[in-house]
Amino acid sequence: MGNYDDIINLPHHVSKKHPRLSMEKRAAQFAPFAALTGYGDEITKTAEITESKLELRR
Repeated sequence: MGNYDDIINLPHHVSKKHPRLSMEKRAAQFAPFAALTGYGDEITKTAEITESKLELRR
């Protein structure tokens, strides 16, 4: 007997309380995390400042 033999052929559960999400709403749940917008730009600016400071020391 395999790990999922007891449940593999059961019907898919459909909630009576919660309607199914549209494809757009489902996709939005897995969209990139927007709180980090601009983080890459800040890293680039910091790298440029650090690089220019290193050049000044040489």
